[in-house]
Order: sequence, then C-alpha cells, then structure tokens
Amino acid sequence: MKQTNYIFSALVLLLTVVTSCTDKVFETFTANAPVYLSYEELRSAVKMTASRELNNPGKIYFKDQYIFINEKMKGVHVYDVSDPKNPQNKGFIEIPGNVDIAIKDNILYADSYVDLVSIDVSSFSAIKEVGRVQKVFPYTLPTFDTKYPMAKVEEEKGVVTGWEIKSVRQELEQRYYPTYYRYEAAMDLANYGGGKVTTGSSGTGGSTYGIGGSMARFGLYKDFLYIVGQYQLYTFKLNSPSEAKLLQTASVGWNVETLFITDNHLFLGTQSGMIVMSLEVPERPSQKGTFSHMTACDPVVIKGDLAFVTLKGGTTCRGTLNQLDVVRMSNSYSKFSLIASYPMYGPQGLGIDDDLLFICDGDAGLKIYDAADPLTINQHLIASFPNVNAYDVIPVNNYLFMVGENGFLLYDYQNIQNIKMIGTIPVVKKL
Repeated sequence: MKQTNYIFSALVLLLTVVTSCTDKVFETFTANAPVYLSYEELRSAVKMTASRELNNPGKIYFKDQYIFINEKMKGVHVYDVSDPKNPQNKGFIEIPGNVDIAIKDNILYADSYVDLVSIDVSSFSAIKEVGRVQKVFPYTLPTFDTKYPMAKVEEEKGVVTGWEIKSVRQELEQRYYPTYYRYEAAMDLANYGGGKVTTGSSGTGGSTYGIGGSMARFGLYKDFLYIVGQYQLYTFKLNSPSEAKLLQTASVGWNVETLFITDNHLFLGTQSGMIVMSLEVPERPSQKGTFSHMTACDPVVIKGDLAFVTLKGGTTCRGTLNQLDVVRMSNSYSKFSLIASYPMYGPQGLGIDDDLLFICDGDAGLKIYDAADPLTINQHLIASFPNVNAYDVIPVNNYLFMVGENGFLLYDYQNIQNIKMIGTIPVVKKL
C-alpha cells in the first residue's frame, strides 16, 4: 500500500513538473517588433507647426474658408481657400494617430489612436487641446511585413506607431488586433447653410458645423458627435468645448465604413449595405431599416428620397462589384427599392449638389453627372477628368474640393458647361 501511494505521488509530481514546464514556451525568432509612442507623449503631442508638404493624404473636411486635409496617422493640413484659385497653407496640426475630424463652432474633434481629442482652433496661431476622452477607441496596430510574425504587443507601453524587423525572444502567444486604415475604403450639407466662401480671421468661425466628405466616420448633429467604428456606433454628448461625454457604444453590424447625416437620420455605409438610424432621440440612435447588397465598400450620399451608393470591389472590399446604385427610400426610411445601377471602374467617394452628382472613380478619375433623372444618369455625363486619381469630394458654393493619391484639386463648376480645375496641391512622395 505504501509502495502504491509512493508511485501515485511520483506520478502527480511528474505531471505537475511537465505541466509547469509546458505552461510557457519561449522561442527566439525574427519578427515585427513594435515601436511605441508612450501615452504621456501621445497626450502632449497636439500642436500647430509650420506648413509641410502633402505626403499621404486621407480624408478632407471644409469649414468656413478652410479646407482640412488629413495626413494619415500624422495630423491635419490647414489651407485657406477664401481665394480658391490660390489656396494658402496655414500650417499643420500634429495629431498622432489621426484619420478623421469634425468641427463644431471653433472646436475640432479628432481621433488620436485610442483617444478622442478636442482642439480649440479659433486661432491657428494659438491652437490648444481643451479636452480628451482617453482609451475610448479600440487598440489598433499598423500594417506589418507579413513575411515575418508579429512580436508580442505590450499595450501598457503605449500605442504602436510602427515596426522594426529584428530578433526577439518571447513567450509564444496569439492575440488579434484591428489594423489602421480598416475604414479606408458625411456630413449634412444643409447644416452648413449654403453661405458663400468668405474671408475672415485666421481661425474657424461663422457657421456652426463643417462639412465632411462621403468617406467620413465622424458626424455632428445638434450637440452630439457620432463616430462609427468597424462594428460600433459611438454617441458623444458635447456638453461644453472641453467635455465630450461618451453616452453609449452600440453594436450596429459589421464592416461599417462611413456615416452621413441628413433629415434627422444617420445613414451608415457598410460592406454589405446601408443602415438607416433615427435621431429622434439623439442620445440613443435607433435603427429604422436596412438595404442590403453584395459585399463591397460602400459610401453613401442622400438627396430627398434617393440614396446614391458607390460599390467598390477589390482585395480590401472583398467583393467584385464596381458600380453606382440608386436606391429609393420610403418616407419612413423603412422600405428601400433599387431603381438603377450603373457600371463604374473603381468608385470611392461621391458628392451631390442639387442635380449634380460627383463620383470619384479611382484611377478612372472624376466624373460629373446630371442626376435629375436617376433612371438615365449614364446618359448625362457633364464632364470627366480621367487623368487624376479621385478618392473623395466636397461640393460647396459652386466649388469642388477633391482629394486623391496625387494630391488635392479644386474645381470651379459655376458654369456646368465649362467645369474646370483651378488649383492643385500635389503630393510630394518621400524618398
């Protein structure tokens, strides 16, 4: 009996040793090692600096006489376009990890990696951070060299701004993180009020809200800021310039990419369709209806009871469709009918001003249609600019602001029979 107990005890001890030895497995290998920006550095980085060249432009935003052009993950270029033929570079707002912005009065709201930051831009010579909501967005990672595995990420060290390929020794483990530019594939133009581009002081002012492009993920309505993530809708109450309070984070589906606000409703563009949400109770947006389509990237703009939707296929968008869809909506936004589809090359952002429909067709350039008759849009091409790469547009006051891989372009469409490019800010690629 004693021998049996001894054997049993030895087996237990052996299993314990083996188990404890296999709890952690270390390996030395060449990997993508994270490069961190500490949280302290992140939260002291916002400042206005001297103007710089466009290197990697992203989304655009218009307020009063200024165009704001995102430099992906770096910050925002500010240009004075009171003279559209001669835009003046006012400087660069450094905002690490920035992709989207929205502006109410003189406060610019921007994502900064995991934080939402509020910046007073009433004077560009003295901008200042006035509020911040920390760790409100998911921890995300930049794209990495897929030829090598990803080393362990230690979130407590800060946000990851890049990678360096080197030898690491670490415990093997796997964890999923979203990656930057997941939303690469708008604002309610009525909120702007239709005023002309005017001159003014060296800061924002005048209108209450700015205007975003169709690829925007930020939207303003009354005293609320709405932001869409990959599968979530964040609702913030803007209690004061220094306080943006998160009211709720609601699940709204998967692969949500863009946001457009009009007629007290949110229109969310997703890779599988359009979601309409009521803002009758702005603190708690509620879903009214959905319109589904095949998988494709999907920004949307609205005019009356019509939704204009561009569908783009490809690797990122996971689909094969490249077309413009026109969808008629019921008064309650609960029923939808596809009334027309038009083939495109690789459509991305779009904009509408009265009956003029502006479509960014990727490498096929900018296309401008008379969309008065939604059933014959393809028969009414007014102008085409095929030698530009077009990503997103903002049409306002007979001027079109467009951004693409090659830079920022301005068009004058006061005379629709003679639409012309009047200005450009080119991208300067780093060597």
